[in-house]
Amino acid sequence: MGLTRRSMIAGSAALTASLAAPAMAQQRIPLNDLSAYLNALKSAKGTFTQVTSQGDVSTGTIYIKRPGRVRFEYNPPERAMVIAGGGSLAVFDPRSDEPTRYPLGQTPLSIILARNVNLGRANMVTGHSVDGQTTVVRAQDPENPEYGSIDLVFTASPVELRKWVINDGDGSSTTVILGDLDRSVRVPERLFNIIAETRDWAG
Repeated sequence: MGLTRRSMIAGSAALTASLAAPAMAQQRIPLNDLSAYLNALKSAKGTFTQVTSQGDVSTGTIYIKRPGRVRFEYNPPERAMVIAGGGSLAVFDPRSDEPTRYPLGQTPLSIILARNVNLGRANMVTGHSVDGQTTVVRAQDPENPEYGSIDLVFTASPVELRKWVINDGDGSSTTVILGDLDRSVRVPERLFNIIAETRDWAG
């Protein structure tokens, strides 16, 4: 069994275990409660498993510092990194000395990294349902739906973000399964400095 297949099985098992709950189905969590949870998520560190639409699986550490900042550090043997900070999203690829940069506002991640998350905004949420023990919300930029959408998966009691799926405008998708987030950790601002990280990356 190859590494990718083993990682996918392990990631799926971890997600199943983390979402285990009593047999009674949960009620749909209100959008106001989900917005309040995201707005209260100021700083956190945790692990993640990423699965692309091609089936490639990666793991690593995620750092979140709202508003506007997130960092994905991928575990070896993969040498890659993704950073959002200063209004940009930078993708660091080992085949290049310079990251590929995009305006953060043109990516679905900007929805959950916004200073004030308001899932009740007109035309932002296009889906809000219950799937077993989880509430699933599909959100988009209501003024620019061509940027793609993000599916957010939450558990209840207490509300926790467990997974998201980025649906790009080109039809591809990327799933990020979150481990437990440590919200007490101090996350250094330096981790989101794209210019400084570019210097270190090239060096």
